[in-house]
Amino acid sequence: MRALKKTFNRVAARCLMRAERHYLSIIGKRYVRSRYGVLMRANWEDSTFNYCYFGAYGNVLSDLLNSIDYEFVFLDIGANQGLFSLLAAQNPKCAKSIAFEPVHHTFELLEQNVDANKLEKKVTPVNAAISSTTGCSEIFVKSSHSGAASLLEIKEAGEKKTENIRTIDIKDTDKLIPTNTKIIVKIDVEGHEDVVINELLKSENVNAIQAVFYEMDEELNDPAVLKSLLEKGGFVKFEKFGSGSHYDVLALR
Repeated sequence: MRALKKTFNRVAARCLMRAERHYLSIIGKRYVRSRYGVLMRANWEDSTFNYCYFGAYGNVLSDLLNSIDYEFVFLDIGANQGLFSLLAAQNPKCAKSIAFEPVHHTFELLEQNVDANKLEKKVTPVNAAISSTTGCSEIFVKSSHSGAASLLEIKEAGEKKTENIRTIDIKDTDKLIPTNTKIIVKIDVEGHEDVVINELLKSENVNAIQAVFYEMDEELNDPAVLKSLLEKGGFVKFEKFGSGSHYDVLALR
């Protein structure tokens, strides 16, 4: 009986979400307020936007960003439309939120969301991907799922295309980061996590990094390799959120 009730509740919730999305899409509201409390440019055809709007990313990272009680800089690597950059910037202790997003259309939405929330003074959008070299690269994108953009070729079925993007290495990244300030990092780069972590560990600011929150997809990265890299960088505590082969990890000093 309890299992039946849970199934009914899940189905009812999905129906309500579809109805809400359909209604907001019909009335054509330009900006909508996400379940996380920030305004976002309506983009109903994109899966990632829907995850942001309906709060599908859970509360682990949002609660962490809200609870920090010391001055910090937030590095949002793979910022997409800027949800977590905006949440970090709303914390009075956040000195700067730097949002790295390489895909041009997604970056435009990020900039619009920063403006809509009047956070231009605290959020710095950067139209580039952090990688091992400064230059250009090709990224694979899906029009229906901006969060699936990857420097690795997309293997899922469906529409996909490529786009030329700018990449920057850690030396150029360091130029953007204020010194003498603690740093919180979020990494969501669809298989490029090992490269990004390697670059971060070469940063002149590496000792200021207090936490690294990263997406783990075991089809794209070996979790033991990422953990080993971070352990060499001085991270000693690892918390896993989620199950299966796709989950999040919070690494702390």
